Amino acid sequence: MKLTTKGRYGLRAVIDLAVYAKEEPVSLAAVAERQNISISYLEQLIAKLKKAGIVKSTRGAQGGYTLAKTPENISVGEILRALEGTLNLVDCVAGNKDSECASFDFCVTKYVWQRISDSINDTVDAISLAELLVENKRVKHLASEQGISEREVSGNCC
Repeated sequence: MKLTTKGRYGLRAVIDLAVYAKEEPVSLAAVAERQNISISYLEQLIAKLKKAGIVKSTRGAQGGYTLAKTPENISVGEILRALEGTLNLVDCVAGNKDSECASFDFCVTKYVWQRISDSINDTVDAISLAELLVENKRVKHLASEQGISEREVSGNCC
């Protein structure tokens, strides 16, 4: 399974909001600059995250975006599914009758795809945004010790 830029960039954007939007809303322009993501693409990602109830917006001169829930109550799985849709390796394991192949009832390999998909979903559901904030602090501290600026760390990730 390979995530698209929607999942990778969207996760970075949510982490950015968790770090910088604690006190007040953050503009998309600020997130886009820190994360080196085009603002038009970021707008598309944020719209999906807002629809999923992960982020919320505030209008006005001091407006912008914040998290809709606490970092402890947002899982990586929730973020990725909001952006990517299902995280299953193949469509047939999602239980969608329209995507089942003609051999669905007799397919031995779907057992493998289901087990892998279950593992992926269990793993990303077990990682909270709060855990990523701890990792973010660790990485920034390590970068600081090596003389690498926060800007270099933030916008140069996968």
